[in-house]
Amino acid sequence: MSQIGGFFELWNPVLLLVVVVVGYTYRHFVAKGKGNSANIEPVSASQMISFYVGLALFYIGQGSPINYIGHHYLFSMHMLQQTILYLIVPICIWLGTPAWMMRSIMKIKVIRGIFSFFTRPLIALFLFNMLFSIYHMPLVMDYLMINDLSLFGYHTVLLFTAFMMWFPVFCPLPEMNRLNDLKKMAYIFGNGILLTPACALIIFADTIIYDMYANVSVPFAHLSPLDDQQLGGVLMKMVQEVVYGATLAYIFFRWYRRERKEDDDMDLIEAQEGLNNQSGNWNRA
Repeated sequence: MSQIGGFFELWNPVLLLVVVVVGYTYRHFVAKGKGNSANIEPVSASQMISFYVGLALFYIGQGSPINYIGHHYLFSMHMLQQTILYLIVPICIWLGTPAWMMRSIMKIKVIRGIFSFFTRPLIALFLFNMLFSIYHMPLVMDYLMINDLSLFGYHTVLLFTAFMMWFPVFCPLPEMNRLNDLKKMAYIFGNGILLTPACALIIFADTIIYDMYANVSVPFAHLSPLDDQQLGGVLMKMVQEVVYGATLAYIFFRWYRRERKEDDDMDLIEAQEGLNNQSGNWNRA
C-alpha cells in the first residue's frame, strides 16, 4: 500500500472521527438515553447492530483504501465502493433507525416536506437509477473524476437519492409506509430492471470506456484495464442481485410471519368464542 499513497490518502481520519461521533451520539442519545424514556420504545440490539454496521460500511466505502484505489487505479474497486455506499449502507441505517427518532425529525417542516416528496416510490425509484446511470456515462464520469468538488457534490446527491430509494422498502415509520409487501416486491424488481443497462454497458464493452483507467499502471494488480472494467460491472451486478434477493426474502418472510400471526390470532378468537358459547349453553341448562 505504501507504493500507491500515504496513510492519510488511504485512510481518512477526519471521516473516521465523524463516524465515531455519530456512533457515540446514536448510542448516548438514541440507544441509551431516549430509548429509556417513558412512552418511547427502546432501541433493540438488532437495530443498534444494524446502525453500527451501516456506519462501519460507510467508512469502509468512503474512508478506506477502497476509495483511493477505486478513484486512482482500479475501476472494480470503484464499483465495489458504489455497491457498499448505495445498496447496503442505506438499508442498515434505516433498519437501525427507531420510529420515534424519525417522528422527531419529521417535526421539522422542511425535512418533512423533503421526505414527503422524494420518498414517493416512483420518484425515488427513477431518480436514483437515472442519476446512477448518468454518473457511469463515460463523458460524465471522466469529468467528475478530475474535478473533486463536482465529484463530491454528485456523490452527495447520489447518496441522498439512495437513502430515499430504500426508504419505501425499509420505512421506519408505519404512517409513512406507502407500499404493501406485494408492491415492495414489485418495487425491488423495478430497481433491478432499471439498474441493468448501466451494468450491461460496462460488462459487455469490448474497449476501455473510461479514459482515466485506460493507461493506469497498478503495482499490485495483474488485471488488464479491460478485464478490470468488466470485473467492475460484474461485481456491481452480482452484489445488486444478492442485495435485492435478500431484500425480497426479507419482505416475503416478514409478510409470511404476519399472516401466520393473524391466522393464529383469528383461531384463538374463534376458540374463545366457542368456549363462551358452550359455557352459555351450560348455564342455560
